[in-house]
Amino acid sequence: MDGTLLDLSLECAGQEPLSEAVIAELALLRREVPELRIENRELRREVGYWKSRHADALERVAKLQAEVEQLRGENRKLQDRLFGRKSEKAGNDRSNQLHPDGQEKTPQGKPRGQRRDRPGPRRRNHGHLPVQDEFRDVPEDQRLCPHCGLPYTLCGSEDSEQIEIDVRPYRRRIRRRRYQRSCRCPAAGVPRTVTAPLAPKLIPKGLLGISIWVEILVGKFFSHQPVERLLAEWRLLGLSVAAGTVNEGLKRLEPMFVPLYEALRARNAQSALSQADETRWMVFIDHEGKTGHRWWLWVFVGTDTVVFVLDPSRSHEVPERHFPTDAEFVLVVDRYSAYKAMSQAKGGKALLAFCWAHVRRDFVEVGKGWADLKPWALAWLERIRELYRCQRERLKPSLSNSEFQAADAMLRQAISDMAAQAERELSSPDVREPYRNVLQSLQAHWTGLTRFVDDLRIPMDNNASEREARGPAVGRKNYYGSGALWSGRLTAMLFSVFATLRKHGLNAHRWLTWYLESCAEAGGHAPADISRFLPWNLSPEKLRDLAITPPNTS
Repeated sequence: MDGTLLDLSLECAGQEPLSEAVIAELALLRREVPELRIENRELRREVGYWKSRHADALERVAKLQAEVEQLRGENRKLQDRLFGRKSEKAGNDRSNQLHPDGQEKTPQGKPRGQRRDRPGPRRRNHGHLPVQDEFRDVPEDQRLCPHCGLPYTLCGSEDSEQIEIDVRPYRRRIRRRRYQRSCRCPAAGVPRTVTAPLAPKLIPKGLLGISIWVEILVGKFFSHQPVERLLAEWRLLGLSVAAGTVNEGLKRLEPMFVPLYEALRARNAQSALSQADETRWMVFIDHEGKTGHRWWLWVFVGTDTVVFVLDPSRSHEVPERHFPTDAEFVLVVDRYSAYKAMSQAKGGKALLAFCWAHVRRDFVEVGKGWADLKPWALAWLERIRELYRCQRERLKPSLSNSEFQAADAMLRQAISDMAAQAERELSSPDVREPYRNVLQSLQAHWTGLTRFVDDLRIPMDNNASEREARGPAVGRKNYYGSGALWSGRLTAMLFSVFATLRKHGLNAHRWLTWYLESCAEAGGHAPADISRFLPWNLSPEKLRDLAITPPNTS
């Protein structure tokens, strides 16, 4: 049919005329056809519209599903960062438990415990400790012969040793002897009596002696023990010291360390190679222009010094002020933007070397956040491990020139292969956001990450500065921070002093006793000549006296 109704007034040849009812019905249908055609066209348009809307909905669902998966991965990553293991030291597992069974299989199959093919540690030698002899005798009735009754003759002893420790408080009674003139000489101005000079005191009119203050300072700022816990232990020994007395005494001691701290800062700022890091520290005071009590404890690790700087700000101005404006140096840091904003870094004076350990954590977090990306993360962790291995081989001191050249070439090839791999993966059309961000960060920091290749002084990471900040982090959990500005300054100064002493292998207890005794001799002030206490100025004899006793010297 041509789509139109026939004229019903015509009659086909050989057929009976149509009934009036059929004619009427056909006329009605003829009138309805245009309306149905219009409705059909409208419905067709609506079908197309809803098909497009359905396609848009499917696209939105796919995007939302991808976003949900991304957020779930971020949540798993943050959960692991907050509640997971804080240390990356895990025995043989150097993949941070990314393998399906939770532990990496080492090719050597190294067993646990002491290896049979390697000697055990040597017995510790305690010969430097003083000896207190204790004689144990045979009972008197057993020193006689049971047959004849004659006594046994002493022929020596069988000796053995035990290590003991005796911690006891005592009162140091200082008796100044007085002498009276016995002659009758009429000499003018000659006193009738003379008295021995006063004993030097660290705090004039203070009751606590130097040994008490040494224990307090070492306990709090070296061992990171709360003072209240230390005082509670002393009460068990019969010594009761008021917390207020200790607090007021620490406030009096704070100025004595200022010249020493300034000398350490000046020395540290001149280091040609430094590391830096920062961690939070609470200072419970109201500071102008600052909301809250969170301050920042910055640590700068130089060649022979470690310096902590307490500041209310985490901005680039802190490291910028620490280093001289015209100094040229290498600074090993993480990728925190404050270091990049330093004027020395922008002016090319400070060369920033970035940390591979932080890059490694990026891949670990992706592997833990997205299960389907674990193989990719493990492959990159293996590349970074190979980089560390090549660097260790290159830095072995016993290498000949040819061996060094071979190790150096191997390292440079590993660096080149890693750069090419990152470029290939980023250029892939199906690159996903989780690892796109990691690889883009890797490329953005590539220059700083590879400075160690051409400069053997530069380490691959800033783990040394993070290790130095670990002790203050323990102290932050034990005594929550500082309750006054002077207390925060004292904290930064003593953290710096003890970390520098540890770097030189010096006994903090002996050195601090020597320094505080010198302060007492100076009338409760810092000594006039501070240079003789600095570790790099000590004589060989003084270094031996202050050195930490080696634990294994049999």
